Amino acid sequence: MKPINTLLVANRGEIACRVMRSAKAMGIRTVAVHSAIDQHARHVAEADIAIDLGGAKPADSYLLADKIIAAAKASGAQAIHPGYGFLSENADFAQLCAEHNLLFIGPPASAIRAMGSKSAAKALMEEAGVPLVPGYHGEAQDLATFRAASATIGYPVLLKAAAGGGGKGMKVVESEAQLAEALASAQREAQSAFGDSRMLVEKYVLQPRHVEIQVFADSHGNCLYLNERDCSIQRRHQKVVEEAPAPGLSPELRRAMGEAAVKAAQAIGYVGAGTVEFLLDARGHFFFMEMNTRLQVEHPVTEAITGLDLVAWQIRVARGEALPITQEQVPLRGHAIEVRLYAEDTEQDFLPASGTLALYREPASGEGRRVDSGVRQGDAISPFYDPMLAKLIAWGENREEARLRLLSMLADTSVGGFKTNLAFLQRVLAHPAFAAAELDTGFIGRHQAELLPAPDELPEDFWQMAGQAWVQSEAGRGRADDPHSPWAMHNGWRAGLPAEISLHLSCQGQRHWLRLRQQKTEPQWCLDGERLYRQDQGQLSSRRAIRQGEALFIEWQGELREVRRVDPIAEAEASHAQHGGLTAPMNGSIVRILVEAGQAVEAGTALVVLEAMKMEHSIRAPHAGIVKALYCAEGDLVSEGSALVELEE
Repeated sequence: MKPINTLLVANRGEIACRVMRSAKAMGIRTVAVHSAIDQHARHVAEADIAIDLGGAKPADSYLLADKIIAAAKASGAQAIHPGYGFLSENADFAQLCAEHNLLFIGPPASAIRAMGSKSAAKALMEEAGVPLVPGYHGEAQDLATFRAASATIGYPVLLKAAAGGGGKGMKVVESEAQLAEALASAQREAQSAFGDSRMLVEKYVLQPRHVEIQVFADSHGNCLYLNERDCSIQRRHQKVVEEAPAPGLSPELRRAMGEAAVKAAQAIGYVGAGTVEFLLDARGHFFFMEMNTRLQVEHPVTEAITGLDLVAWQIRVARGEALPITQEQVPLRGHAIEVRLYAEDTEQDFLPASGTLALYREPASGEGRRVDSGVRQGDAISPFYDPMLAKLIAWGENREEARLRLLSMLADTSVGGFKTNLAFLQRVLAHPAFAAAELDTGFIGRHQAELLPAPDELPEDFWQMAGQAWVQSEAGRGRADDPHSPWAMHNGWRAGLPAEISLHLSCQGQRHWLRLRQQKTEPQWCLDGERLYRQDQGQLSSRRAIRQGEALFIEWQGELREVRRVDPIAEAEASHAQHGGLTAPMNGSIVRILVEAGQAVEAGTALVVLEAMKMEHSIRAPHAGIVKALYCAEGDLVSEGSALVELEE
């Protein structure tokens, strides 16, 4: 057996923290690597040793194989765990580890080359007799080849990065007119996220379920499957909700899919944890999509229904140990559901968000309740990395118990400082169709009206509550230069007149001016710690209200709303000083400028391409006009709201 007493985790965020947790439980020292902007990140703080890779973007830090190898050598590590993303499915990195006598906690490089490439994986599955979605998986990567293949397959088609997953480098193309732009964008995304721009194209199957099989193999010839997961709830081709087992899957279908997955893994001498992903139609026919030769984001739901620690299994298998159980002994107990908490704006097509995590409170862990996170309150969320903040996992004796428990966990979660999908996740889990397990990959689009409602005008009741809470939250926040000054009381005192306070408040883009007076005859909201209380006709109401810096977060209709005081004069001056025109919808970097000053453009023309969280976003002309000015250049880092292009009608 190969000894591992020090393990380097070549990743960041929640997966780095999660790997370290299992390693420490096994008595193994942990080593973190980090970019320059991640030096204070949670995974760095939780490691025994931390090594700075420098840089900011993945290509300048977490994708630098030579620096990671050097860090492992310097720290005395015997093994490297790649997590998922970054170098986890990079065969050259796995080979480099072997050449430096470092254990790669994953499959051998040959298996990654065979199955890490979606094209090669589909060829293997075709040989094994597993039905495939029609597509092109060849080596030629020119536009003409993809145009001919797409015409043969028939639109709509799906472009996919051959070397990766997680929705990166994935585009749905509805017509030939969209193909060239979509292919170029997908190739850039794939190159940025995986260091490999190769693509494949498949028929876009409408309303399928996404069901995947967790496989595990050791170096002694043993291989088994650990049941399945349903990952059909997706936005932008990236999973949001995952559960195990897949609702409604018969034991016979589970066995057929599991045995096909094991057969594929054995065909390439697979070792370690892997996932074989299928599309499942309403008739129970399944089609191979891809194999991910790594641990999946959603592995906690498999751990919940089996009681197994998959990271510990990975480490033991890498040391040369055999799998501890047989296929017949694989447990299947209860049901588990996981949601991914993202920094993103659900009202703006799930655009990634970034900024400072001004407020972060996780629900309590316990029986059937688990939180995997990689952030802490006060952390800076960078535009360079995936926007996932945490995963919340609930287990129950049945699916309904798990669903209700997870809803309770989400209700106990508080996040502030930028927009997140927290309320959206609550709406998904509470939706009658989800409760009835009516699942497919078109779920979000089909129920968009309920899941993504247009923001309502906040009523007067909200503003009155917010105003009263704001005034009380100001108590004790006196002037630093003169804390005993009567002018620092914030109580609205006036000589010979009733106390009165005027406030300009903002919340979710809405503004309100209100004048508060102490009305003893009306029930008032009372702030006690981090909760608001009001007694009205014998009925006690309670809501969360958390003051963080210059923001007050108040619970309203199941969401925490961020309330701030507005200085109208200062705001007007700042607005007058800004350029007009199209602005950046999020923090990010400019990867392409597609127009020049003086150019005439039509409505919908792509003007600038912005990259954030490893995904590309095109800034398009809202109307026909003339490009009057450009306020950015390729390579620039821009902040949300920064002027990019001025377009004249």
